[in-house]
Amino acid sequence: MQTQVMFYVLAEQAKTDNTSDDKVSGTNIDALTYQVCMQAAYFYRNNQKVYIYTKDQTQAHNIDEMLWAFDPDSFVAHNLVGEGPRGGSPVEISWQNPTNRRPVLINLTDTVPNFANQYSTIIDFVPTDEMLKQQARERYRTCKQWGFQVESQPAPAI
Repeated sequence: MQTQVMFYVLAEQAKTDNTSDDKVSGTNIDALTYQVCMQAAYFYRNNQKVYIYTKDQTQAHNIDEMLWAFDPDSFVAHNLVGEGPRGGSPVEISWQNPTNRRPVLINLTDTVPNFANQYSTIIDFVPTDEMLKQQARERYRTCKQWGFQVESQPAPAI
């Protein structure tokens, strides 16, 4: 099994009300969080189990909260690791290494996790900030060096 990696390049967002947040479903949500929720919802609807690996506990809780409010017409079964049903929900969120095998990893950290090769699909993002963009380039190179099939494309429009 060769791991497939897709890097979504985030578009520059117009600033409104002196913030970098956009209004989505009546909630302030940044472009990255919106894209994470979109990807999680897509894989969930296609019966794929997802692990969202965050940089820290705060980001994990933010993603958890946004998935509750993301799409009022379509629920995405999710939880933080350790909560919810035994064996976890279809979409699990954590800042810690995974304990269950899943086919899809959404990586929100600034490196390629050492367990990335356990996944058949990895989703990553290229932010607009130059420092974060450079970190994404490093992750891209690492994925190539590890023999993953790596592609990139613009993130779907909000």
